[in-house]
Amino acid sequence: MALSTREFDLVIVGCGLFGATIAQQFIQNNRKVLILDKRPHIGGNVYTELVEGIQVHRYGAHIFHTSNQKIWQYVNQFSRFNHFVNRPKVRYQNQLYSFPINLMTLSQLWGVTTPEEAKKKLETVRIPCDSPRNLEDWILSQVGKEIYETFIKGYTQKQWGRPPAQLPAFIIKRLPIRLTFDDNYFNDPYQGIPIGGYTPMIQAMIQGATLELGVDFFSDREVYRARGKRLVFTGSIDAYFNHCFGHLDYRSLRFSTQTLPQEDFQGNAVINYTEEKVPFTRILEHKHFEFSPPSPKTVITHEYPQAWTPEREPYYPINDETNMRLFHKYKALADQEKDVFFGGRLAEYRYYDMHQVIASALSAAKNMLHFHSL
Repeated sequence: MALSTREFDLVIVGCGLFGATIAQQFIQNNRKVLILDKRPHIGGNVYTELVEGIQVHRYGAHIFHTSNQKIWQYVNQFSRFNHFVNRPKVRYQNQLYSFPINLMTLSQLWGVTTPEEAKKKLETVRIPCDSPRNLEDWILSQVGKEIYETFIKGYTQKQWGRPPAQLPAFIIKRLPIRLTFDDNYFNDPYQGIPIGGYTPMIQAMIQGATLELGVDFFSDREVYRARGKRLVFTGSIDAYFNHCFGHLDYRSLRFSTQTLPQEDFQGNAVINYTEEKVPFTRILEHKHFEFSPPSPKTVITHEYPQAWTPEREPYYPINDETNMRLFHKYKALADQEKDVFFGGRLAEYRYYDMHQVIASALSAAKNMLHFHSL
């Protein structure tokens, strides 16, 4: 089939949150947009679908949270959000604990009942470290060995496929440690999940774009590239450059989803399994993300971290020194690409929360639109 040349103002590779936000901004400014995605559906990793009347998060739990009122107002243009608050639990050696670490957790472990008691206990178990060099050093300096081994060590080993002593501390610094009974995982004032799932929200964002699904951009990249005046690429930056310096490392995930003939399986949306010998990291029960009415069935997902290979989906960049040196070599190439913008979790090789993805995309779209108007 013959394809017209430069028929679009923008070609976007990837219909996740970054691509959808860029698309929405360009469409709003009367630009013609083509979106390509190799998956057979929109939404990228935030894709949800209805199973037994329950919205299922196909690629793991996605809970929107932000402290940025403008970002919250932005997403609420496209969907009404419920008031879900993330309060996961931890299962370790057949015991359940409140999580993230808070005064209830410390009471369950040590019997302390006040912030002052908890503070004194932590002071006795911490392992001082003036210059924490890695994740293990940092968390031991905050909470000591027992909490580290109960909540952090096994889970982290499974999630990242390497000992915590080989991981950067910033990974764990996102985890709250509180001396109150506050068990809200996030500190952000705005938090929730789109009513009806993320897929309709993405659909509303990209309304007006031309959409082609099940398309491998690399199968005919020059033809796809020629269809637009400018390209936004949200895939792996090393793949764009044919891995000329070698592969960047990621962690991948495998999801095992089941429909069960019972009303409730675990009584909570997320339960983390922190023992290393348990092969999965957590079980999601999707109806608890939604405040679903009672129903005779439930849908659960076991989440299994796994080593990444080129045949598997990349989920988490491994931002160690070796990979960051490699990324910066690719970034230098990207900076030389004319009329191509690289954005999103894979193209920028960084761990992004959803609100950060949207903020980055809005900023990029503003700059690109300004460039086009010159």
